[in-house]
Amino acid sequence: MDNVSIDSGSQVISLLNEAYATRVSNLRHSIALAERALSISREIADKALMGKSLNQLSLFHMIMGDYKVSISMAEEATGYFEELNDERGIADATYSIAGAYYKTDNYHLGLIYLINCLTIYRKFDDYHNQARVQKSLGTIYEYFGDLKNAIKSYESAIEAARKAGDSDLESNAYNPLSGIYLKQGRIEKARDVIEKSIAMKKQTNDIRGLAFAIYGKAKVFTKQGLYTEAEQAFKRSIEIHVEMGERLGLAMAYYRMGAMYFEMGDLKQSKAMLRQAIGFARTYNIIIIQFKGNYLLYKIYKQLNDPVRSLSYLERYLTQKEAVINTQTLKIIENYELITKMESLEKEARLQKEKAEIIEKKERAEQAAQVKQDFLSTMSHEIRTPLNAVIMITRLLREKSEEDETELLNSLASASNSLLLVINDILDFTKLENGKVNIENRSCNFHGLLESIKRTYESLAVEKGLTLSLAIAPEVWGNYGMDETKVSQILGNLVSNAIKYTEHGKVDLLVDLQNSDGYEDQLCFKIVDTGIGIDAPYLEDIFESFYQPTSITTRKQGGSGLGLAIVKRLVELHGSRIFVESTIGVGSVFSFSLKLKRADMPSRPAVKRSEQLKDKTVLLAEDNMINAMVARRLLSNWGITTEHAKNGLEAVEKSKQKVFDFILMDIHMPEMNGFHATENIRKYENLNTRTPIFALTADITAEHQEEYISYFDGFLRKPIEIDKLFEALSGALVY
Repeated sequence: MDNVSIDSGSQVISLLNEAYATRVSNLRHSIALAERALSISREIADKALMGKSLNQLSLFHMIMGDYKVSISMAEEATGYFEELNDERGIADATYSIAGAYYKTDNYHLGLIYLINCLTIYRKFDDYHNQARVQKSLGTIYEYFGDLKNAIKSYESAIEAARKAGDSDLESNAYNPLSGIYLKQGRIEKARDVIEKSIAMKKQTNDIRGLAFAIYGKAKVFTKQGLYTEAEQAFKRSIEIHVEMGERLGLAMAYYRMGAMYFEMGDLKQSKAMLRQAIGFARTYNIIIIQFKGNYLLYKIYKQLNDPVRSLSYLERYLTQKEAVINTQTLKIIENYELITKMESLEKEARLQKEKAEIIEKKERAEQAAQVKQDFLSTMSHEIRTPLNAVIMITRLLREKSEEDETELLNSLASASNSLLLVINDILDFTKLENGKVNIENRSCNFHGLLESIKRTYESLAVEKGLTLSLAIAPEVWGNYGMDETKVSQILGNLVSNAIKYTEHGKVDLLVDLQNSDGYEDQLCFKIVDTGIGIDAPYLEDIFESFYQPTSITTRKQGGSGLGLAIVKRLVELHGSRIFVESTIGVGSVFSFSLKLKRADMPSRPAVKRSEQLKDKTVLLAEDNMINAMVARRLLSNWGITTEHAKNGLEAVEKSKQKVFDFILMDIHMPEMNGFHATENIRKYENLNTRTPIFALTADITAEHQEEYISYFDGFLRKPIEIDKLFEALSGALVY
């Protein structure tokens, strides 16, 4: 390298250092410095310096809200760093891409990029960048509604920032922590944390960060009902954001200020501020602010008795929600809230029915059944579709994750599975009510099943300081012919309920042999706890759907209210009954008996991922781009080549052009749904008339469409189980 290049290289490093140092007080100046550094780097054709300059510019543009520019620069930088085999450079570029994705509400892709760069930063003990990534992960957890893991990530960010000696990064994590404490009603804690952040920002002269901290203080004032102080704080935050060119923070402040005016009853100022927020958010593609703003304007005009404008804003809100694929996670939360509202409506409906005449009761019951059926179909599709992406991405990441990433992935899996359990409770209960559930007996290792149930809930018990024990009488046989899934569901609901309502002591799962003829055994199951107990008047009601007596229900002991209702119906499905004995302050005993036939040791060969699917071709019809991306990644792991169709019409056209080994057909798609697309392929001239077609669906009612069911070779429910998908495809090759 000649002296000119060395001098130019030193100049680039100096410019980049100055740009990074001044980003907190003058971001536009930082961009100018980084652009000068990039220009010099290109002149001397130094790939390492070009990558570093592009990384800084990507970060600065991401902060400014220029997300397309940010991603473009980060991708160019990645190319240089890959040529140089520079992992740190790749990680820095990946972080900028992650930020651009999750700040435009594409949380799933943002999560993938964040985990990838966190692995590299940990490898190099880079605590500065670990702090940045952990704060971003906290934002994603908070969006998913997983406040426990959000707090944990923010605290990890604080710890890493302290190790790096970076007060700015430490104070950055205090801002969202304060917001979570507000959601939890811990106003004093929220105030103390945000005051600490403000003090640190002033000390480090982080002007941009100070604006976010002042915004946090304004939210605290709003929660306290100190609207004058809140208004002043919001205005100061807006002034700084305008001065710094910060777009996301400005949009947030406009919206929150509009929400504050709405809370005050000042609808005029609220409308003005919300329109400003929406216009700004539309310009810079800040989707979440547009959603929230339009919804709040709908409420304002509804309150003003202006149905035309109210409907207009509601339609905008709904249109945006349906049109933007990357915000589908929001549907999980919205539908989850809808479930809770439905529970309240069910209770209210029962009270009204008691007062109504017999004929009126019958009419309302029929109407409620139809509403529930419609809701079930919509809910199962709208929630399980985006949830499929979350669970499948987590599974794929686990397959290539390192040990230090496991905790993050397990947390995400746990949060997703918790939501899936609530959804499945609703779906299972409805199927039981409609008589669409049958016992499917097969040989099961009974002792192994009980041990597995104990392991599943033991950590939950230990977390509460409880002891969970399992006692199986020695006379109990080792293997039985039984429906393993349904027995697991019965015992799992009863054990988790016992742990939920027990604060001190223990929970015991006891299994005894009541009688036997040497061929069939009658087993008695008891779940004994030392919990708070249940009043005698409520002992029969607790098995009713959505029932939760106020005497024992607290916020932390909430739930869907369906667990015991499902248990009762599953036990009855086995031809038995469940009993409960309870004493307030002493505990409860739930018991039931099952007749089970003895069986030999079950043989279940493990699913072997052979090479039999290698070089096969699949036509994937899927309108959800995230789910399509995940499915293609999974199929490529098996050596399968995938061609993607975004809707039913496109799937039909592609099926006319070449022969595929398989077709995976989503059911709910625009233009043409999966039923009609499959019918078209089967009935009319097509190269794939005899190709195996498997339905991919999040709608549990899809399998009951008798008009179309014969067209499919099988139904695979979302979230897709990887083993079942492999078995379906490999099994189809036999024919």
